Amino acid sequence: MNALPLEKMSATNSQTHDAERRFRRSRELSSRLRHLVPGGAHTYAKGDDQFPELAPGLIARGSGSHVWDVDGNEFIEYGMGLRAVTLGHAYPAVVEAVARSLPLGTNFTRPGAMELECAEAFLAIIDADMVKFTKDGSTAVTAALKLARRYTGREQVAIAADHPFFSYDDWFMATTTMDGGIPRRNETIRFQHNDLDSLCALFNAHPGQIAAVVLEAARTEEPAPGFLQGLQALCRKEGAVLVFDEMITGFRWHLGGAQGLYGVAPDLSTFGKAMANGFSVSALCGKRELMQLGSRQREEDDVFLLSTTHGAETPSLAAAIKTMEVYRREPVVSHLHRQGDRLARGVRAAALRHGVERHFEVLGRACNLLYVARGPDGLPSQQYRTLFLQEIIARGVLAPSFVVSYSHDDNDIDRTIEAVDGALGVYARALEAGVDRYLVGRASRPVFGRR
Repeated sequence: MNALPLEKMSATNSQTHDAERRFRRSRELSSRLRHLVPGGAHTYAKGDDQFPELAPGLIARGSGSHVWDVDGNEFIEYGMGLRAVTLGHAYPAVVEAVARSLPLGTNFTRPGAMELECAEAFLAIIDADMVKFTKDGSTAVTAALKLARRYTGREQVAIAADHPFFSYDDWFMATTTMDGGIPRRNETIRFQHNDLDSLCALFNAHPGQIAAVVLEAARTEEPAPGFLQGLQALCRKEGAVLVFDEMITGFRWHLGGAQGLYGVAPDLSTFGKAMANGFSVSALCGKRELMQLGSRQREEDDVFLLSTTHGAETPSLAAAIKTMEVYRREPVVSHLHRQGDRLARGVRAAALRHGVERHFEVLGRACNLLYVARGPDGLPSQQYRTLFLQEIIARGVLAPSFVVSYSHDDNDIDRTIEAVDGALGVYARALEAGVDRYLVGRASRPVFGRR
């Protein structure tokens, strides 16, 4: 075996020793968790293989924009529960609303009064006729597809190929490399976001067969002028149902979702994540003529739509009602954009200062920033992404993305920019000398690839 260079050996030994001290309990508990839970986490994006070896393994608590791991290490956090925590961890108004709901009971034999209150609050914000609540985004998006298939009598679904995730159900996972246990027959086909011609080609290739067109209205790039309007017109012409997945854009882009910002109303849309500040609520909403297919108001109804034991449990609905009240009363969305913009400008300035602006980029709308790490060849690199994560974690920032919350204040942003500046200094040296000199352990890996 080749010996490590002295510089690498020294740095690796020192950092590993530091990790053993800083993350001792995390490592012990992570090992126990992996033994009991497949993948070591209930969401793949939170798993150990998504982070460097020198990283906190388990979080003990959060408050506002900060979290503490089981070893007591404190971090400024970004990503905020995969974008679900928009107001901040343990946000007092939401915690108090949930606490008030607990003595009232959590689940009943008939609908709770809070189901009506939450539906009215939601539909006062989102331009739709009806809504049905469930627990996660995958379930809601699959339910939208079910309605579209029943409404059109068709089976195929067209999805935006460059959008990363829609559902853990078979119809979407069959398009990824994580398709074990899924039947080979699949009716999902793909087009390119911002490319209306690519969708036209699908309609031409599959005439009268596409039930639904599913996409996020925006991702890292804004919709091109006229794209969403053209998409809507094309779906109407071809008789397909237009579905917006607003799990990320909802309550971040605009109070009324991306559809409110861009002025294009889909037939169906799905919301979740930031809807209840981390509590488990998601929503399928849309036009009455589609939603009523799952209403059981007609004798010939045959759509079994979103019937879940915990779909409307009271504490989560209380959290959603209070969260939406805060959105209406306070400048949450403008704060997300303002702080995200400050952070993006600071990170870009740091990248320029270290001469790595072509290798480390911040992308996306200010309220939903992502970053791309590239190696010396200019291609996206998991090794360099892992190195960056390792270095900002060492400086007290936990940031698989740069998604801000309402609790991120100016001091958080300034400290984060300082941490990024230090991390990019190491990044620049790694580009010159090789990433293996600085990265401790293996690189992180994507959750799945696309077929």
